[in-house]
Amino acid sequence: MSYKEKKILYEDNHLLLINKPAGALTQGDQTGDDTILDHYKGYIKKKYQKPGNVFLAAAHRLDRPVSGCLILGRTSKGLSRITQAFKNQEVTKRYLAVVDQRPPLDNGRLTDHLLKDGKRNVTKVVSGSHPQSKKAVLDYELIGEHKGRYLLSIEPKTGRSHQIRVQLSHMGCPIHADLRYGGTGTTEDRSIALHCFSMTFDHPTLRESMTVRCMPPKIKVWEPFCAVLKNLLTT
Repeated sequence: MSYKEKKILYEDNHLLLINKPAGALTQGDQTGDDTILDHYKGYIKKKYQKPGNVFLAAAHRLDRPVSGCLILGRTSKGLSRITQAFKNQEVTKRYLAVVDQRPPLDNGRLTDHLLKDGKRNVTKVVSGSHPQSKKAVLDYELIGEHKGRYLLSIEPKTGRSHQIRVQLSHMGCPIHADLRYGGTGTTEDRSIALHCFSMTFDHPTLRESMTVRCMPPKIKVWEPFCAVLKNLLTT
């Protein structure tokens, strides 16, 4: 795939933050396709003329059809501290999603118990009494609407596999173009209308709070919400 849309949001000795394009793999899978890590290891090797192997690892993952903020660790210290921050729920993540059904309330909290089928790579909502289920919590807010499509701002409180996609679908509001979880329609870049807009966290060595933001891809599904999205960059 083309890497032309990639954009570096922040870079220093310990971290590399990028706006991951939809369709790009964070890490390798059974397809054998090139990954974000492959690409940026090459970038670092060339830019800094590094001999031998380059250390670079993802502190978290974004599903292949999802775009947005992705944190990569350039050192083991940076990676381990950011990874621990995710485990401690010390990273504030904000996603944007376009759905084709209006949510029952303009804002609210969704609490579900999820079970992942690893063989099929599908997650579903199950009873909280299921011994292998994991609790998933997110807050959402309706921030825009246009001709039967609705823009949601989402803050996940937990980090479960496919969490946002499953929980919104279970609420009756599947993400546009997310066919796996009941969505309809398609997009030009084969993405689903889900984007990691911002992340706030403490830098692993400077111990200073930092926030990174990035706009969704320039495709039709996001166009009606341009004014709202631009306003988010300044708030």
